Amino acid sequence: MVTVYVGENESLDEALRRFNKLVEREGITAKVKENMYYTKPSKIRREKLLKAKRKMEKKRRKEMIRLKMLGY
Repeated sequence: MVTVYVGENESLDEALRRFNKLVEREGITAKVKENMYYTKPSKIRREKLLKAKRKMEKKRRKEMIRLKMLGY
């Protein structure tokens, strides 16, 4: 739970800005957006698999570039 205490000489706008930063840092808005609609488990698995494939492809491309720079 995010709590923000407003200081005596602090404006409400500054406290609200701090609150928004804390909420963003905690990832609360991302969780809310993620849980806004139901996602089928099969879709979650498929997205997770595609994300892993993209990550491996990116890693492979970086490795190929690195090897070309070394002259292999």
